Amino acid sequence: MNNNLTTAPIPKLIRQIAVPASIGFFFNTMYNVVDTYYAGYISTQALAAMSISFPVFFVIIALGSGISTGASALIANALGAGDERKAKAYAAQGLTYTLIISLGLAFLGLYFSPFLFRLLGASGAYLDLVFSYIKIIFYGTPLFLLTFMLNSILTAQGNTRTFRNILIIGFFLNLVLNPWFIFGGFGLPALGIAGVAWATVLIQAVSVIYLGAAVKKTGLFCRECFRWLIPRYRYFKDITGQSFPASLNMMTVAVGVFVITYFVSAFGPAAVAAYGIATRVDQIALLPMIGLNIAALTLVGQNNGARKFSRCRETILAAALYGQAITTITAAAVYIFARPLISLFSDDGAVIAAGANYLRISVLVYWAYTALFLIVSALQGLKKPLAAVWIGIYRQALLPIPLFYLLARVFDWGLDGIWWGIFFINWSAAVIMLYYLRRVMRRLPAGQ
Repeated sequence: MNNNLTTAPIPKLIRQIAVPASIGFFFNTMYNVVDTYYAGYISTQALAAMSISFPVFFVIIALGSGISTGASALIANALGAGDERKAKAYAAQGLTYTLIISLGLAFLGLYFSPFLFRLLGASGAYLDLVFSYIKIIFYGTPLFLLTFMLNSILTAQGNTRTFRNILIIGFFLNLVLNPWFIFGGFGLPALGIAGVAWATVLIQAVSVIYLGAAVKKTGLFCRECFRWLIPRYRYFKDITGQSFPASLNMMTVAVGVFVITYFVSAFGPAAVAAYGIATRVDQIALLPMIGLNIAALTLVGQNNGARKFSRCRETILAAALYGQAITTITAAAVYIFARPLISLFSDDGAVIAAGANYLRISVLVYWAYTALFLIVSALQGLKKPLAAVWIGIYRQALLPIPLFYLLARVFDWGLDGIWWGIFFINWSAAVIMLYYLRRVMRRLPAGQ
């Protein structure tokens, strides 16, 4: 099994891992943009329904991403240490773990999501519209989480090209399936916003098949590995210990989006739609950071396992320099074209104005996001995931509620108060995490 991740030049490896990952996630984000675009064709209410459902949908993403990064860190460390048997065990146990968690999440989501949407102010026909979308997403939960887990096995080996390929395929499939399922044709009735969800679930099924075949070729899951699918306490404990903090960190993002949506909802459906559109723009702008984060996790994980700590330091520094340089370019572009970018998805003047204001403030946070995400990935690779949980609670739940209330309502800054609250929260969190990472790196043995 090729393990040049512990020997080849770091800058070259970062580009080798980050570029395919960033390209793949560009198409994944454009996939979501296509969903938003066609939802806008249905109605502003359908667009708001997708936006308001995102905090609940994000719970699935949070768990899948957490399990993926946790398992990837464990597999990468095992491979870096030269223990292929343990890497195979984590891969197989991770698949079983994922399936069990996903079934439980689907049940809980179907049961509790109507209550959460009512809490966000949805009722009547609006609530029915939201639930018609999200219930189908919950039916597909096992497929979403298995996609994450299969990709984590590949990522731990530095392979981001396979996931890039399926994300590109998924994007083009979505271009065809979305209008067909939404508006009907060829014997299929018009499904409306439910069609967006059905298209997503079908594409996830294709992803599981494609990634599963790729994992089989790596040798980390083989015919003999089927016996490792039986749940084993030791491995489940390790996976939980590494992935639960990562999932909880991502879950705090879901809580944060829920909190923001709660405050934004007070300003009406147009404000909710604006927030949903603008965050899609943020996702596109920050796409290169996803690739860098994946590269940092993989390289730090493998080199930590090989006890090559100087390469861990070099990885973090190089990724940070790449990240901040790219962020400067994307932030300038989004600031200049904020209004045209929002108007691509809506011709509602109120939506465009609110979304543009958000983006002009949000770009000032991009540098903080870049630092935060990179530090979290590096700590995950070092098998120190708990700090991400505490900073997640701080920036997604502890500080937002009082700060948004103070700025938006007490100081009467309105929607802009929420946007500036996001600015203050994330910059303070970035400073705290940078200080913590420096402490961790100082404790690593020097000269290795």
